[in-house]
Amino acid sequence: MLIGRTEQQKELQSLLNRKESQFCAVYGRRRVGKTYLIRETFNYHFTFQHTGLSDQPLKKQLAAFRDSLIAAGAPKQAVPKNWSEAFTALQNFLQQSKDSKKVVFIDELSWMDTPKSGFVSALEHFWNAWATARKEHDIVLIVCGSSTSWITTKIIYNRGGLHNRLTSSIHLQPFTLAECENYSKTAGLGFSRTDIANAYMIFGGVPFYWSMLKRGESLPQNIDRLFFAKDAKLKNEYREMFASLFKNPAPYLDVLAILCDKKSGLTREKLAESPKFENDGTLTKILDELDECGFIRRYHKIGQEKKDALYQIIDNFVLFHFSFLANKKKTDANFWSKSSNKPLLNSWYGLAFERLCLQHIEQIKNALGISGILTDVASWNTKPQKSKKGAQIDLIIDRDDGVIDICEMKYSKGKFSISKTDYDNIKNKKDVFEHSIKTRKAVQTVLVTSYGSLHNKYYNELVQNEVVLDDLFKL
Repeated sequence: MLIGRTEQQKELQSLLNRKESQFCAVYGRRRVGKTYLIRETFNYHFTFQHTGLSDQPLKKQLAAFRDSLIAAGAPKQAVPKNWSEAFTALQNFLQQSKDSKKVVFIDELSWMDTPKSGFVSALEHFWNAWATARKEHDIVLIVCGSSTSWITTKIIYNRGGLHNRLTSSIHLQPFTLAECENYSKTAGLGFSRTDIANAYMIFGGVPFYWSMLKRGESLPQNIDRLFFAKDAKLKNEYREMFASLFKNPAPYLDVLAILCDKKSGLTREKLAESPKFENDGTLTKILDELDECGFIRRYHKIGQEKKDALYQIIDNFVLFHFSFLANKKKTDANFWSKSSNKPLLNSWYGLAFERLCLQHIEQIKNALGISGILTDVASWNTKPQKSKKGAQIDLIIDRDDGVIDICEMKYSKGKFSISKTDYDNIKNKKDVFEHSIKTRKAVQTVLVTSYGSLHNKYYNELVQNEVVLDDLFKL
């Protein structure tokens, strides 16, 4: 059941129709469906396919590669001594294949690159000296892996023999709300849009997590079963996920643990003040890799240099973990079902809705009718100073048509009503912002709500545009 991914399928299928041999890398966040996409697109038919072994030494990796060759139809043979011999054996097998296009799919590539194994060099030689040199131009090599940072560093942005050798790359993104709704209908989950949005705030658009939801169970029942019940399947997913992505996950987890308490994020310089880190290139590398994997986002404040960027957790699953699972915070097997209408969850949903909106900025722009206008998306905050109040704005859309949209995101279980307190707070943000940046552009307030707003006097005085949850479900 392949949901969406139409453009990615077209790209993969086009590899078969191109005249030259093709080398494609598919990468993206763990559990996002990379392997499933590739297998479904090629109807599970590959001339050769292999998956690296997790946390295994070179000898076992080579033995597994030999076994994959035999499974594909190669004659029985000894285990290669090194990766050069292994890829030579692959070449010999492919030369005997009758397939007009010889599709080679190697999954979990980073796991095969054990220390001092020479794996990348052997792969370079296989591609440069053999695959591209074939007169038939009939090799289609597709590589994939959960370690996004490894794929980008060693393959996509390789500075050695694989530099500029890729003919195609696909960065597979999580599902949008619209795609999750499509999945929900196809799987017969019977979820409302409210359920889908609430589930998205926990799972994000990660297909693997959605595949674990059971029809016949309410969303709270599903969440209890997956996270809070005894032996819940996703209770330990957080640490298992990072253990599979990074050979030394500890510093990555340390960064996230610090950022989890900072709603707006921190600069690199502030993070470097922690005794856990040295102020060197290692911290920069960790932040870049977490950003590349989609766990954090790097953004700047409007009116400030982009070098002073902030790093903020954007991954829904990670933030849910820190809110409810870290340090075994909740032990009741029915915690979510029992807490559905309590202030703790209502407060969390408010913050999670803001994150959901940040993940659907294109849909917000479409709803505002500005998808064809050049924009810069940023945030902004200032601390209180003497008689001046501080202010924080999480989403600002700076438009090329002379307008700056200040987006105020409010989650509610019914129509939202702007109170006098809300009015004063939003108006203060706008006033402080205009005074601070001294822009000549028109500054307008956009209210993003779950079910729309009551157009009371405060709304009429303050709000120029409104976006609702349904708008975020549009493709």
